[in-house]
Amino acid sequence: MAVLITGTGSCVPTIVKKNSDFLAHHFLNEDGLAFGSDNEIIIEKFHAITGIEERRYAENHLKASDLAFLASQEAISAANIDKNTLDYIIVAHNFGDVSKGTIQSDMLPSLASRVKNKLGIVNANCVAYDLIFGCPGWVQGVIQAESFIKSGLAKKVLVVGTETLSRVLDHSDRDSMIYSDGAGACVLESKESTTKNGILSRGAQTFSEDEINYLFFGKSYQKESDGTGYIKMHGRKIYEFALNNVPQSMQKALDASGVSIHEVTKICIHQANEKMDEAIVKRFFRLYKLPVPKGVLPMSIHKLGNSSVATVPTLLDFILKGKMEGHQLVAGDVVILASVGAGMNINAVVYRF
Repeated sequence: MAVLITGTGSCVPTIVKKNSDFLAHHFLNEDGLAFGSDNEIIIEKFHAITGIEERRYAENHLKASDLAFLASQEAISAANIDKNTLDYIIVAHNFGDVSKGTIQSDMLPSLASRVKNKLGIVNANCVAYDLIFGCPGWVQGVIQAESFIKSGLAKKVLVVGTETLSRVLDHSDRDSMIYSDGAGACVLESKESTTKNGILSRGAQTFSEDEINYLFFGKSYQKESDGTGYIKMHGRKIYEFALNNVPQSMQKALDASGVSIHEVTKICIHQANEKMDEAIVKRFFRLYKLPVPKGVLPMSIHKLGNSSVATVPTLLDFILKGKMEGHQLVAGDVVILASVGAGMNINAVVYRF
């Protein structure tokens, strides 16, 4: 029996926020004082490091659960299954439903229950729950789905990653330019197979000592802040942590799969920072004393930004549906799905199509 991805879907919001739209922002340091550089220089340096040219924000009337529903519809349709045959719905997110104009998170009922309701699933045996695991949440959901299926607790599982990060930002923080909104989903099923395909191996780790507060909720940099919490990060520490730990985690997962490094066709890694992702993949191949193969690292961050749990499933969906120029997947191709984020959490899945 193989655990296969039989359908994928994504929801990319329609509001485009370009880098030039931040020229009028009043960026501040942690001490509340203005930067010595003009916004044009700040944005130019930001683009050089992250690769982000623009990002997507959700329309005012849409929440994270709405984006998740739309991505789920696509995945279920692509899998060509009866939605009422789903055994589990796992929705990965970090901030719940946040309405435009407020930063209050709403997670009651769970987003997974809301998605099930929006899909019109009446099967009470379809268990819906949320997964909070930082940016690696969707990949972790895939790992959990495989466990359910292999244990015999499920045959079909819907895994979704959704976020509206644009609503939990401190707009005086230049790091706010990184984040975006979106959702991605997939259906996993157990299938009989005469070859070794589907999920081949997986791995996950949590580092929660010195790394515990690399991503956190903190007050605005504006001196008149009312103490409301916004997403904050120690970018340099995250960068160094990722470079020192993610390649080894990917190596461990690949070695457990029995697949040769030469068979790896694509690495769909969390779209957090272009330079960071390139450095991670370079170090990963260096562990095998190899250069990075051409075309192994598809990137969506340039146009979509960092939508946290949604980046990996959206990227995978784009490739499978021919929406990523120069990238495709065919039968036999091996893909590594990998992510890093708050916790600090790391995970990776090795998958053969």
